[in-house]
Amino acid sequence: MLKKWLNEASYVVVFTGAGMSTESGLPDFRSANQGLWNNQDPSQIASTEALNNNVEAFTQFYRERVIGVKTYQPHKGHYILADWEKQGIVQSVITQNVDGFHQQAGSKRVAELHGTLQKLHCQSCQREYSSEEYVQRGYYCECGGILRPSIVLFGETLPVDAFQMALLESEKADLFIVLGSSLSVTPANQFPLIAKERGARLVIVNREPTAFDNYADQLIQNRQLGDVLAEIE
Repeated sequence: MLKKWLNEASYVVVFTGAGMSTESGLPDFRSANQGLWNNQDPSQIASTEALNNNVEAFTQFYRERVIGVKTYQPHKGHYILADWEKQGIVQSVITQNVDGFHQQAGSKRVAELHGTLQKLHCQSCQREYSSEEYVQRGYYCECGGILRPSIVLFGETLPVDAFQMALLESEKADLFIVLGSSLSVTPANQFPLIAKERGARLVIVNREPTAFDNYADQLIQNRQLGDVLAEIE
């Protein structure tokens, strides 16, 4: 069914979540504190409060995450989506992931709702740096400000540009495909519903059931995302 709909659709938008990253071997953020962080809650470390008041814990936590991202690579599913964009089959990707794997695989039109671990910026002057600074234990800007990953921390709003792009793309879609998201995080989980309300077909590919399964025109569960895309390819 999905292959048929892909052929028929004129505007295809893909929405990816943690399941897309974990197939590359990257640990899920929610499991990051299993023994690794001395039973500390990542939501306490990965916050604006920690950035301001507990810099050492914050930078140590994110140095590990940056190194983690650099240890893994995009999988075949990322490359298939990038190829589909080149062919004009897929118009854009909306992602909740911060690993930058879509761009590494070659996707150009990507709305990163939660930012990226591939870049850092100075909390004071906003100057951008490569995340390689963290690997080398460089945590401060030339101006003296703290370097932080260019991601959305707990206590921050989504980046306006990415949010606006995601909203416009969702409204334009006539086929909206969710890949590897539990659709449990707001406001990101509203985009499939916006697409559906505008008349798009909604396909949800996820290992576990989601709260929005009853809105889907097709459900694919308990499958590797890369395998599902490769079959269509």
